[in-house]
This record gives sequence, C-alpha cells and structure tokens, in this order.
Amino acid sequence: MPAASDSNPVIELLSKHHNRAAFDCDVDGLTRYIRQLAVQDVKKKVAASFVLLGDTLSTIAGYYTLSSTNVDVVELPEPVVRKLPHYPIMPATLIGRLAVDRHYQSRGYGELLLVDALRRSLKLTEQIGSVAVIVDAKDNKARSFYEHFQFIPLINYSYRLFLPMAVIQNYFTHE
Repeated sequence: MPAASDSNPVIELLSKHHNRAAFDCDVDGLTRYIRQLAVQDVKKKVAASFVLLGDTLSTIAGYYTLSSTNVDVVELPEPVVRKLPHYPIMPATLIGRLAVDRHYQSRGYGELLLVDALRRSLKLTEQIGSVAVIVDAKDNKARSFYEHFQFIPLINYSYRLFLPMAVIQNYFTHE
C-alpha cells in the first residue's frame, strides 16, 4: 500500500507498524493519546483509531478515533428531536479525537480526516444505529473547525457538538 501524499491520501486502521512515538500535534493530550493509549483502546475495543499516512508507510500525519455513544434527547434542539422516534436516549457515533501532526498541518488534512470519519460513520449506520456524529471540541479553534462543517452545539454544552446523520447522508449523496 502506498504512503499518503497530498494527491493520494491513505487512511487505515492503526497498527503496530505505525510510528506513534514520532507524532506531535502540539496538543499534549492528543499527542499523548496516540503515543500511549490508542493501542490499548483498540485492543480493549474502546475506540477504533484511524491514521492518515505521511511520507512513509509508518509515519502518522494525522489520526481520529471512532466509538459508539448516546445522546439524551433533551440535549438536542427541538427541530432535530421532532424528526426522531420518541425515545429518551438516541445512539450516536463519537469522534473522540482528531489531530494532525505539526509537520503536516495547513494541508487540509484535518478536513480530510473529518470527511473520512463522517463517511465511515454513515457507512456504519447500515449495520448499527446512529442518529448523529458527536465531537468534543478541545477549544475555540476546534469548535470553529467543526462549526464550519455545520456541527451544532448540544444544549447546555458549548464544546460538545453534533451533526445529524441525515445531514451527513446529504453531504455524500450530492458528491
């Protein structure tokens, strides 16, 4: 499998051959996660980690994680709730982390990773229910990044945002 380039990006599941120790995104928690915790979370089935390959087959240019979660319907805006079945809790997909190595920033890789995560999340709804993708933005910059893609803050949570699966489906049916 070829390494990623700006014209031919490769995103694959994290494995032992990826050089996690070299990854640094300038955010301690996100750097520490991929270096020290991601493999454990994968083994324990807590999260699936996907990596964007850099210049070599082992270089990680960026990564994101997916796991299942749920959302209490009282946290969703009324127009969204009206379109859902009358259950108190709804299944969702969580993008727990998304980061780009500092050497690969400003190339659009954050957007590339997000689009891949959304596409993968939509595909998974064929096998497991999910009404939305949820993210926990770490700061204002991250929140602005997600809001650019129409993510909406949950009620009473400034940094926890969601994107309805219907919107995601609409993104990909009009490609």
